Amino acid sequence: MAKRKKTDKKGPDVLLIGAGIMSATLGVMLKEIDPTITIAIYERLDIAAAESSDAWNNAGTGHSAFCELNYTPQKADGSVDASKAIKIAESFEQSKQFWSYLVEKGFLHDAPDFIRSIPHMSFVWGAENVEYLHKRYDALQQNYLFHGMQYSEDTAQLTEWMPLVMTDRDPNQPVAATRMEIGTDVNFGALTRAMFRKLQAMEGVELNFGYDVRDLWRSKSLGGWKLRVEKLSTGAEKEIQADFVFIGAGGGSLRLLEKSDIPESRGYGGFPVSGQWLRCTNRAIVAQHHAKVYGKASVGAPPMSVPHLDTRMIDGRQELLFGPYAGFSTKFLKSGSYMDLPKSIQLSNMAPMLMAGLHNVPLTRYLIQQVMQSPEDRLAALREYFPDAQMDDWELEVAGQRVQVIKKDEDEGGVLEFGTEVVSAADGSIAALLGASPGASTAVSIMLDLLSRCFPEEVKTEQWQAKLNEMIPSYGQVLANNPELGQSIRQHTSNVLGLINEPTPEVTR
Repeated sequence: MAKRKKTDKKGPDVLLIGAGIMSATLGVMLKEIDPTITIAIYERLDIAAAESSDAWNNAGTGHSAFCELNYTPQKADGSVDASKAIKIAESFEQSKQFWSYLVEKGFLHDAPDFIRSIPHMSFVWGAENVEYLHKRYDALQQNYLFHGMQYSEDTAQLTEWMPLVMTDRDPNQPVAATRMEIGTDVNFGALTRAMFRKLQAMEGVELNFGYDVRDLWRSKSLGGWKLRVEKLSTGAEKEIQADFVFIGAGGGSLRLLEKSDIPESRGYGGFPVSGQWLRCTNRAIVAQHHAKVYGKASVGAPPMSVPHLDTRMIDGRQELLFGPYAGFSTKFLKSGSYMDLPKSIQLSNMAPMLMAGLHNVPLTRYLIQQVMQSPEDRLAALREYFPDAQMDDWELEVAGQRVQVIKKDEDEGGVLEFGTEVVSAADGSIAALLGASPGASTAVSIMLDLLSRCFPEEVKTEQWQAKLNEMIPSYGQVLANNPELGQSIRQHTSNVLGLINEPTPEVTR
């Protein structure tokens, strides 16, 4: 693909739709690689990172596949597939490299405010699940990225690791857990807002809040793209010209991608899933739990609905959440419209969406059950992880809205994808990010993929290569297959970000 010709116009080189972690990451990368690039960001809300990137909505775990059991499925022969977990762990290492670079450059002055060490744990009960967890542990130990993981079935050890989870639990119930001390808690809201504050102060960058992108189309006369945006407070509209457009609007990306009418967008649909948390209001209980404890998802549950008892640091204060409880809403954004789903249905995606629905009847059944839950039902789910939980100590908090990708499939007609996907035009002039988990934690690797797709000629240049290697030292290498490099980089990023180093592995049966 040939290098795009810059247009002769008054407008930014790059226009970013949405002020979340994805746009922040791409904007900072481009500005660091080429300080002359001009960037405009348009966000419909009044602050950055107020949708999925916000700590109270969805993002926060620092997904590194240490504890998320849905990333290590069990195959028909009983073995555990660790390939996705390894890929996600490597992606998170890339994110830490980029953040470390920004801290060292003085771009981020408040690393402790957005990232800190906290153990990541997987917890299961029942003989069959215990057997699975041990197989998972064995499979992950084949890769150095998971060295230091501890496994135990010993109730005394587990009580020391997670007292709330083990106190007053049935002593006859088989239980097991893994623990990865080098897990992290990441406040992506704080990180995103810090990145945008720095971006906004740079020459050639403008950040516009309270604007909704109403339409976009190719500019036949000038090349690139034209966008029509509306200032929500006044209703005033204006048109903007840009060479490259990134649609990073979370659940709102699908509708804008459809408006672009690029051939690559056809056949994509979206399935929205809402969520809720139980938030602990008893500070004495919050103080007793210091881990992210993940369990197994219910049959048919989407990945972001994997239950977990989650310690987070938000606005300088330790919080404890349990959930999320899934639900269904036709909104694509927490602040969106109930018409989002109906308006997204087109002739090109109607068949894939219908077929994906037929293939995911358990998911539909699961969501109906979740929507019908009573407070007592939610308490019962919490007590599986915290037997002594009392409803008076918890309040319901509305989480963010996620939109799962639906796409054409030759064999199935349509499939529901649980992950993230970059959709880009053949000429690289526009790209959109669709999907959800692991999302924010792998933003850096996602944006590296986007750069290779949309700026292929630029990426080959000496300037871009040098800068990419400076920002991400493992760039262009398979980190998962290079223990010497990986361990060196992990040591460095831990030192820069103030994280703990790799512990000594331990197994207790």
